[in-house]
Amino acid sequence: MSTYLKDGLARNFLAGSWVDGDEGRAIAVEDPGLAEHVADCAEAGETTLARAIEAARKSFDRGDLCDMQPSARGRLLLRVAQEIRGIADEGSALLCRESGKSLEAAFDEFEEAAQYFEYYGGVADKIEGKSIPLGPDYADYTVYEPFGISAQIVPWNFPVSLAARSLAPAMAAGNSTVIKSPELDPIGLAMLGLALERADVPAGTVSILNGIGAELGAKLVASSEIDQIVFTGSIPTGQAILHAAADTVTPALMELGGKSAAVVFEDANLDTLMSSLQSGIFYNAGQVCSAMARVLVHRSIYDEAVECAAALANGLSVGHGLDNPVHTPVISAQQLARIEDITSTAKQDGARIAAGGARIDCKGYFMAPTILADVDPSSRVAQEEIFGPVACMTPFDTEAEAIAMANGTEFGLVAGVFTRDLARSHRVARKLRAGQVFVNEWFAGGIATPFGGVGKSGFGREKGLEALYNYVRTKNIAISLKG
Repeated sequence: MSTYLKDGLARNFLAGSWVDGDEGRAIAVEDPGLAEHVADCAEAGETTLARAIEAARKSFDRGDLCDMQPSARGRLLLRVAQEIRGIADEGSALLCRESGKSLEAAFDEFEEAAQYFEYYGGVADKIEGKSIPLGPDYADYTVYEPFGISAQIVPWNFPVSLAARSLAPAMAAGNSTVIKSPELDPIGLAMLGLALERADVPAGTVSILNGIGAELGAKLVASSEIDQIVFTGSIPTGQAILHAAADTVTPALMELGGKSAAVVFEDANLDTLMSSLQSGIFYNAGQVCSAMARVLVHRSIYDEAVECAAALANGLSVGHGLDNPVHTPVISAQQLARIEDITSTAKQDGARIAAGGARIDCKGYFMAPTILADVDPSSRVAQEEIFGPVACMTPFDTEAEAIAMANGTEFGLVAGVFTRDLARSHRVARKLRAGQVFVNEWFAGGIATPFGGVGKSGFGREKGLEALYNYVRTKNIAISLKG
């Protein structure tokens, strides 16, 4: 068995083997908590990509997964889950250093990845077609078939768990997969390849390649050999991928971020709200596509809510991820500069900085936990995804006004409602333009609950049973029995 590390270099997982980068190229990886070099990973190029796609095609044509008995495919995924847990300690330490997130959060990410493989391992033999009645002269039924090769581009905010979120159902359905890892933190994801290897996943079924998105990722999605594209990331990159997909007429599954709003009514429990605010906008330094980026509060409790939010932000522990603080650095100097730039325009647009508002003067890429009050719903800071620890708070007077503000962006990923009124929670949830609505707890739900957006937040659904049907296509078979 080969190794994912060679002379300190994290390598590419290519069709069951570990290989170096094209022409010996490597990508430098930083520790965001110290703003210093921490590791290198081998950079895959066009040659390695071609080998990965060829191996995936041969594996699919052989039927390594798709012709495997579904129950055996399920057992294979369960073995992967077990092996992920076996590497979680080592992998979480690496992920913590390269991503900046807390060690606890990194470990939880490996655990979540294992749970994805367990969940889809349990349903691999339950992808059932339908019998359609056409009368006594016909037998008609549907079968679900895998696409073939699934190209998956993974974001840097949760590389291990989000890779598992797409890979597990793709494998359960019988697809082969080529994954492009994020160049900012690829090493933890390379460890997923180690788990696949140890679980004896058929060679060629999965490849995990390190590379630059604008180069390797662009070539991957433009390949005519790819049968499906799965992408999580920014709108501009998603649009570029969709243009490439249009040229090859390749189906795509897109999750493109959000600017999600929580609607807080006058009867809301503020302690519950603050608990959700801590996890909703300060977890992983706010680098979460479904973050609680906007907090719309009924005017009668608005001042108190802002005061509580500011106290929460000012009281969070801050530090390097290895020390398990609540608040950790953002991923890079570029990301920090962008968050600061957007935040600085808020004051010019009339917002009040109730807490934070600037970078923390220390080693590493730390943005202070920030609460912006009196934010104009039409301003840049309220409309543009910041992807950082910045919450925008705005008062409202009526339910209709709150719904209009919540729906007043080009995004529609998630939304939230905080109220003790059960009827109102149902009523407002139905009117919010989002793929998922949380009531009285941000991030309520789990692996079994469908996740995805509307509008420019994308289309298709990950997670839950519904996700499986994004990784198969329906074939109808109609048989005449007339003789």
